Order: sequence, then structure tokens, then C-alpha cells
Amino acid sequence: MSFATAARFARRELRGGVHGFRIFIACLALGVAAIAGVGSVRTAIEAGLTDQGAVLLGGDAQAEFTYRFATEEELAWLEGISTEVSAVTDFRSMATVSRDGETERGLTQVKSVDDAYPLLGEMVLDPPMPLSQALDGGELPGAVMAPVLADRLGLAPGDKFRLGTQEFTLSAVILREPDDAGDGFGLGPRTLVRTADLEGSGLLAPGSLYESEYRLLLPPGSDLDALKTEAAERYREGGIRWRDSRNGAPGIARFVERLGRFLVLVGLSGLAVGGIGVSAAVRAYLARKTSVIATLRTLGASRNTIFLTYFLQIGALSLVGIALGLVLGAGIPLLFGPLIASALPVPINITLYPAPLAEAALYGVLTALLFTLWPLARTEEVRAATLFRDALDSARGLPAKRYVFATLALLLMLVGAATLFSGDRKITLWTAAGLIGALIILTFAATGIRWLAQRAAPLSRGRPALRWALSAIGGPRETAASVVLSLGLGLTVLAAIGQIDGNLRASISRDLPEVAPSYFFVDIQPDQIDGFRARLAGDPAVSRVDTAPMLRGVLTLINGRDAREVAGGHWVVRGDRGITYAAQPDERTKVTAGEWWPEDYSGPPQVSFAAEEAEEIGLKLGDEITLNILGRDIAATITSFREVDFSTAGIGFVMSLNPTALAGAPHTWISTVYAEPQAEAAILRDLANAYPNITAIRVRDAIDRVSELLEGVAGAIRWGAAATLLTGFLVLIGAASAGEAARSYEAAVLKTLGASRARILQSFALRSALLGAAAGVVALVAGILAGWAVSHFLMETEFDVMWGSALGIIFGGALATLLAGLGFAWRPLSARPARVLRARE
Repeated sequence: MSFATAARFARRELRGGVHGFRIFIACLALGVAAIAGVGSVRTAIEAGLTDQGAVLLGGDAQAEFTYRFATEEELAWLEGISTEVSAVTDFRSMATVSRDGETERGLTQVKSVDDAYPLLGEMVLDPPMPLSQALDGGELPGAVMAPVLADRLGLAPGDKFRLGTQEFTLSAVILREPDDAGDGFGLGPRTLVRTADLEGSGLLAPGSLYESEYRLLLPPGSDLDALKTEAAERYREGGIRWRDSRNGAPGIARFVERLGRFLVLVGLSGLAVGGIGVSAAVRAYLARKTSVIATLRTLGASRNTIFLTYFLQIGALSLVGIALGLVLGAGIPLLFGPLIASALPVPINITLYPAPLAEAALYGVLTALLFTLWPLARTEEVRAATLFRDALDSARGLPAKRYVFATLALLLMLVGAATLFSGDRKITLWTAAGLIGALIILTFAATGIRWLAQRAAPLSRGRPALRWALSAIGGPRETAASVVLSLGLGLTVLAAIGQIDGNLRASISRDLPEVAPSYFFVDIQPDQIDGFRARLAGDPAVSRVDTAPMLRGVLTLINGRDAREVAGGHWVVRGDRGITYAAQPDERTKVTAGEWWPEDYSGPPQVSFAAEEAEEIGLKLGDEITLNILGRDIAATITSFREVDFSTAGIGFVMSLNPTALAGAPHTWISTVYAEPQAEAAILRDLANAYPNITAIRVRDAIDRVSELLEGVAGAIRWGAAATLLTGFLVLIGAASAGEAARSYEAAVLKTLGASRARILQSFALRSALLGAAAGVVALVAGILAGWAVSHFLMETEFDVMWGSALGIIFGGALATLLAGLGFAWRPLSARPARVLRARE
């Protein structure tokens, strides 16, 4: 028989409709829709960032300097290549309000601008007015600020506040800032003033922590790559950092890309759950087609023809499910486009994007092939005579070797595609390993549950409902495997996320009071450090004060080679880093290799490097690194490695140099203060009054800000896990539906023997609840293992089992299975025994 014959048989079978395949189609559609939807939204955001890159950046290109403004030569070059230049300065400070003898302070991210700002976009203020008018003010310079900061300080337009030693009048609050997304993460709300009005405020003194940014409008047709290369070659020694409109908001772009990758991986776990439902649906369908297959074999149909018949039929239904998923994945973002756009702080271009849809379709095809090939292949191992009795249950455990190899090849292709499209090989491979490991654990668990049920059934004499339930779970036809695998995998993903999220929150709340300082002070001038220390030295509420000089510099070369080439994308070589100096290490510094320089050392520059970061980059003792600090290149030899723990929120520098290496370089000091909570307000008040230029960052507030971001990420991931769980519930419904005929026969036999409907229903309910609880327990074990691995290896935090989340998983598993089981129990209970038993004959 030919392929055409198999296709004709498949077409005739499909005329009977999709009964029995609704869950099959729904599982595929939901998994594909989740991946397509996430990919479409991610692509829409990336397209919006690209299209609006110049507005987000504030110009066609930007040159950025740390700790300094551009020199006359650098400014002349920037003006020569552009049609217009706007200079912007960005730094942190304290906004101070005095009223009725009391002073309130709030951390703010200050942006000081010139008259040309903004080059692109529009600043929207309340009350409405041009930005130039708002910054003119009246008797005092004007300022605008974010509404949240104005509310916190109790300010209204016309009120006065202070930055450093300079007073300002609040003219308006900011409703929309055109380039806020391109400015990156800030610990405080925005305040915007003119740079010229900060003269004499003490905030932009030599060594203070600020960044100067020069936004450029370029002539049409400018070669951005050529300008970037020229800037690097011409002013590499000056520490220039160049960015153009193709990457207007790099922080947001990286965040969206990484979150999108992770959500796609969560979506793949949903497809894996759906795949179990697909496999179960195919198996149940082929079991119902025993007589048809037997008839075909009797009439001379070959194994290949039978396989092709049902392969084509199920393939066509798979394409329907995938197509439906693509329609949903593309249509939902289009339908809710305005709502999505209003909820995001970045521009988004929502339309149809072929790439994410093609990616989702590929995942759907590979998943359908992977989970249908095995049950389809097993039909070849069944003889025609046994097909009339028990088609698939009489087949041997493994199909022919070629199908085993094909299954492994499909699995490798699916993992390879996920690795290729995610862009993060390590996370993808670990996720794939985790899913496969969870499936193996759940498979063995399903076998173990059936074995335990068989052993426990004889022990439950006197409790007929429990005994019937245990016998059914341990029986050969029970759906224990489908329930444990489908619901268990969905609950495993949810349990792992719950454990990770709970431990992250617990780590923050547990560790903060013990190790974190109360305040982090920056921009302390050298002539202020002695008075700063004196105020804290006699305070009994202060347990510890750490101070250190600080500069910022860029690691440009490693052994004469470009640092980015040597270190790849390591965070130490991305942008500028804090650098300090010390004649001798303090008592808490632990040198792990090499030796510290002598206290009176005055030779060539030497540097002590953080041991962990050095190992990650591949540095060794004797290597030479070149740092660009305030436009000056300093080549230093690595003479020691030391332990640096950044998790304490205290002072930590990757690089510490000998003092003479930085002699004469303008710098400021930083300090961490550990104090009793009740003394924090007085400490801030005294130090801010004495030194208005310093900036105090309350560490608890900073961690709360980070926690808010983490909550947003966790929320998105929980929604992805919920979709996985929904797929698992659909598989449960499919398993319950497939077992309806068996339960009808069982109920008929029990009724004939005198069992009441209530007791039969109780048996069905116990069966479902026990299976769900068992799936929840197994999923909890797998989820705890996954949560421990992520907490221990990735986050490097302590791990404790979150029992509230754990018990919720078990209860949820039992409830979900109970609802699915009871939903398909009423019809078997209402069926007349005589009709069911007569039909069985």
C-alpha cells in the first residue's frame, strides 16, 4: 500500500470529527500561544526601543564621561560632527525641605541640563508650561521633580527646597520625561534643574560622583559605526563612552530580552506538560481504534501503512492545534495592545511579527512529534490477533530501535532550538535538564504510587470506598501515570518558583538587620572626612563606621589587550567601576594570594584584585591591567587577590591600588554607617546639616526598591507558571474524559453488586484526591530540589523550605484532580447498569 492509500484512510478517519482530541488540540494550542505571545510582546518592545531609540537616548548619539566634563578639545570634536549638542549631568543628591523648624530629606536622582535640552521629544509638566519657563523660576532658580518625590516631601508648585547649598523653587511636577527610559536604573525619583544653577552648590566639586552626557543631533546619513570607532580611537585615553540611537535604552533592552528568554523557557515547560497530554490522548485514541486497526491488518495493511495512516491523521490535528496557538499568540497582543502599551514605561510597536510565531511553531511541531511518535510506533509491535483484545497494553515496553533513536533526535532538536533561540546556553541546558529530571522522577513516582496502592488495597478491609480507590489506582488501566506526570510537572514548576521567591524574600529580610549598614554616604569631600568621623565616633548607637576614598575608572586593557575581548561580557569591564587606594589592608581584608605592598611603597602602580572576579575573568598574579581614571591611563600590576563580599551591602571594591598610584587625583570618600534604627534620623540630620553636599542612601530603601523590581519579575514568572499549571489541568480533564468509559463499567458492576451511588462517588473522589495529593508531594520534592539548586548555585543564598507554599502545592494538586475527577463522574453514576453491561458484551 502506498502513501496515497494511508492518506486516504487518514482523511476518512478525520471525517468523524475531533472527538477525543479536543484536549490534544487545547494542550498544543495553549503551549504554542504562550510562547508566541511572549515572543510577540518581546519583539514589539524591542521594535519600539529601536524605532524610538533616538528619543529614549535624547539624541542620535551620546558621549559620556565619568567624574568630569568634556575638555575643550573633546567638546570641539563633538560639536564638529553634530548639528546640535546638549550637555546633561546625572548624579544623586538629597532634596531638603525646611518648614516649621523641621527638616525633611529625600534621595533624588538629579538631572541638570542646558538650554538645548531636550533635543528630541517633549517634557510634559503639571501645570502645563515650557521646560525653559519652569527652570527660569523667579527669585530663585526653578526646578521640576517627579510627583512621588514631591508628595513625599509635601511640596507643591511654588514651594522651596534645597539641593546641596542651593535653594530652588518647585515650578511643576513631571508627567512625562522623554528620555527617562534611557537613563537606566535610579535609586531615587527624578529632580531636573539647570546645570548653571548648581554652581556653588558643592554638588559638582572635583571628585564628586557624577556623569556628564553630551547628546548629539547628527547630520542625515551619518555613519554611526564610523563615529563610534573614531571616538574610541581618538579619545580612548580620555575614558569616553559612546552610545547611539541603535541602543537607546540598553538596560531596559537587556532586561526585556532576559525576562523574555526566561518566560519562553517557562512556556516550554508548559509545552512539555501539554506533550504528556498529547501522548495520553494519542494512546487513548489508538486504544479505541483497535478494531479498525485489526481490520486493516486482516485485510493486508502493512505496519508502515497503519503507522502512516494515524501519523498523518494526528499530524493534521497537530497542525490545527499549532495554528490555533499561533492565532491566539499573535491575536491576544493585538487585541490588548492599548492596555499593554499603557502598562509599560517604554514604547512598544504591536503588530504581527513572523519570527516569534515561527519559533513558537517550531517548538509546537517538535513537541507534537516527540510525544506522539512513541505511542504511534508501538502499534507496530502488536499482532493482529491481539489487537482485538488489548492493543497497546499488550505491546512491549519499547518500540523498535529506529523510533527510540528518532525520539532522542527530536529531544536533541528541541533542546538545541531552545538553546539557539534563547541566547543563553547555560540557563537553557539547565532548564532542559531540570525538566527531563523532573519527568524521570515523576515517572518513577507514578510506578511507585501504583505499587503502593496495590499493596495497600488488601489492608483497607472494612472501608470499601478506600479499597476500590486503591485498587483502581494500582490497576493496569488507571491513569496514574498521566495524572502524576501532567499535574506533577506543572506543580513542580510552580513549587520551584514559590521556593525561590520565598527564599529570596526571606534572605533579604533575614540578612538585612544583621549585615547591612543603615546608610551609605557618598560625595564626602577630603576636608570633610575628619569631621564626619568625629560626629559618629562618640555616638553609642553607632556600632561600626567604614570609610574609604573612592574614584571611578574604566578597565580598558588587560596585558595590553582590549579588556572586553579578554573578559567577554563580564560586568567588571562593562562601564566604570569604583576604585580605592590603601597603604595597608584593614583587619577585615583577607588576602587569598600574593602580597600587599609595603606601607611606604612608592614604586610602579600595584593593584589588589577581587579574587572571585579575577578567577571569572582569568587573571593571575603578575598580569597588568590599565585603568582610565579621569582621562589618565594607569597601568598597574596585580600583586594580590583578596576576598570581597558584595552581598553585605557594605563597602566593596574590585580594585584597590597603592596610594602613590593615585596621588593628586581628585576624589571623594564614601562611608557605611551601622547604627541602631532609632538613631538613624538624628545621624542623617546632623551630617546633612553639617555637610549639605553629601548624599545619604538608606540601604533598606535601596533594597526595597530592588525588591519591587524583583516582585515584578516574579509576578511575570508566576503568570507563566500558571499557564503551565492550566495546561496540566487540561491534561487532567483529558485523562478523566478518557477514563469515563472504564468508570461507567466499574460503576455498573458495583451497582449490580449492591453498592450505593454515594459510596461509588466517594470511591471516585478518594481516587482523584489521593492521586492529586501524591502528584503534589512528588512535585514538591522536585520543586524543592530545583529551588535549592537555584538558591545555592545561582543566588548563593541560604535555603529554607517555604512550608506555606509547599502545603498549598499539595492541597492544590489534590483539589485540581478531585475537581477533574468529579466533573466526569456524574455520567458514569447515572448510567443504567444493564445498558452498560450489555454494551460491554
